[in-house]
Amino acid sequence: MIQVRKAADRGVAEHGWLSSRHTFSFAGYRDPHQIGFSDLRVINEDRVAPGQGFGTHPHSDMEIFSYVLEGALAHSDSMGTGSKILPGDVQLMSAGTGVTHSEFNGSDDEPVHFLQIWIMPAHSGGKPVYQQQHFSEADKRGRLRLIISPDGQDGSLRIQQDTRIYAGLFDGDESATLTLEKDRHAYVHVARGSVALNGEKLEAGDGVRMRKPETLTLGGGKDAEVLVFDLRPHELPRMP
Repeated sequence: MIQVRKAADRGVAEHGWLSSRHTFSFAGYRDPHQIGFSDLRVINEDRVAPGQGFGTHPHSDMEIFSYVLEGALAHSDSMGTGSKILPGDVQLMSAGTGVTHSEFNGSDDEPVHFLQIWIMPAHSGGKPVYQQQHFSEADKRGRLRLIISPDGQDGSLRIQQDTRIYAGLFDGDESATLTLEKDRHAYVHVARGSVALNGEKLEAGDGVRMRKPETLTLGGGKDAEVLVFDLRPHELPRMP
């Protein structure tokens, strides 16, 4: 089954320094039908003004994944990590027993445009871990490159959940097919551009739930950047 959620149907938060679109319920945006999908809990598309950002705040028991589309995101945390995340970089923070961190636009002149994604871990607790890896355009061009997995396969970052995440760039005749194991779920998020998923045309910001698909085929893209989540067949309870 394919269920498309259009970009325009997402939650909206405008704070002056921050313009955000929420795929799932987050902060002041609450929709009992949009609380997440399988272990995928948050996809926020954020644009942060120059010199602005999220001050130091805590997290625990969450896998937090940042994916920069434009600009630079400056990160600092209580593990002693200080880094700058650029387009092509994948940042994954396993919050575990607890961590505090801040995220700011790393430029005084240009906005930063990025996705922040939360995935629930398989187990609570554990030592907080920070990981960051660069995946070049060539790694993702016309294919689905594994960027996050539970076992670090093919140089991917290691997540504390039975989840695999792929990134791909598609333009013109480029296409890729992903075959999933039996009874898995999948979520596809179009980060930018347009692309067809199994013949369904999608635009930037659109998301697609897929329950127990056998294959996913992406093609017919126009400057498309896509994230694909291979997820457990797990359903979250509805929000009251």
